[in-house]
Parts: sequence; C-alpha cells; structure tokens
Amino acid sequence: MTDHWELLDVYKALLAVAAGVILGLEREMKDKVAGLKTITIICLGAALFAILSYKIGGGTNPTHIAAYVVSGVGFIGAGAIFKDGFSISGLTTAGIIWLAAAVGLAIGFGEFYLAATFMASSLLIIFITPFINKIFRSKKMSRQLQLVIERNDIDMKAGIYANLHSEGILLDEKKITLKDELVEITLEIVFTEKKVEWIQNYLLHNKMVSSFSF
Repeated sequence: MTDHWELLDVYKALLAVAAGVILGLEREMKDKVAGLKTITIICLGAALFAILSYKIGGGTNPTHIAAYVVSGVGFIGAGAIFKDGFSISGLTTAGIIWLAAAVGLAIGFGEFYLAATFMASSLLIIFITPFINKIFRSKKMSRQLQLVIERNDIDMKAGIYANLHSEGILLDEKKITLKDELVEITLEIVFTEKKVEWIQNYLLHNKMVSSFSF
C-alpha cells in the first residue's frame, strides 16, 4: 500500500475539528471535566480512525478499525462520570464524548450530512432541555442536612435515621465532626416537596437534636 496525500482528507480533518469545537464549546462554557480541547481531539481522532479503517480495510471490511473506537471511547466517557452519594454528574459530558466520536467517524467515512444532522439534533436537545425541565420540574429535592447532637446522645442517631427512612427520605452520611461535646453530622438527603414541613417539625420537636440546618 502506498501512502498518498488527498485533499479530501484535509477537508475531513477540518470538519472534524469544527464539529469538535462546536460540541466542546458548550461543555467548556459550563466548566465541565471534558471541555473544548478534549472533545475536539476525540472527534478528530475518531475521524482519523475512520479514514485509516477505510484506506486499510478497503472495500472488503472498512469498519474493522473503526469498530474499536466505539468501545474505546466508552472508557474515556466513563472517566467523566462521578458519583457522590445520591448525586451523579458527568453523564451528559460522557454522552457528548460518545457523540463526538460518532460524528468524527461519520466525517471520516464521508457522511457529512449525516454527521451534521445528528450534531445539530444533539445541540438542540442540550439547549432545549433546561426549558423543558422548568415546565416539568422534578418533585424530588436534594439538600445537605446538618445535625448537631450531644456526644452522650450519639447512640440515638440510628433512631433519627430510621424515622427519616420510614417517611421515604433517602439519606447518605457524608461527614461527622466532634466539637467540644457536640457532634456535627452532615447528611445528603433526597425527599419530595411535601416532606419539607414534616422534616422541619420532626427535627424541631426532637429533643436529641441540639440544632440543625438544611
């Protein structure tokens, strides 16, 4: 096989860079883990894999190398996902990484209109979703709850947790700090709007709780 330079490959590289910049700019503006540079390189790299796959595989099996991009980019996307208690962040970034690779592959194989269609569709979803969320707002809330209990009453902590659980309130203990004879407990709780008043009344009338904030 003879290596040769083709003008079409340059166009594909430029289009892959442009697509990566467009997809990565939104993540960069939101200061996400994978921003403009990362997503642009992924899109450009995927396009190169597609070009090499086509040149090496030829007409018999042009997707041999490109097929591994799908599984390989999954490891990169997994690195952008973080779980902290009940909160999971990075899913959208991981999805855009996966899409950037797909768009890069489409450009590399010369499917320019297909790449543009799916890229435009993804951007439409990204920018419309916040407005949809305002209309159909989730009934569940996530807050950080800080409890202060006297050191001698720390054994009653399990009872407080059990009472919260019985009302369908999810909780995750994040930190315990001892100050003098007071124990400060930081919790992440997930509950519905209807439970706000119940939580306040329960903690206000609980003699074991010295103070709280959430």
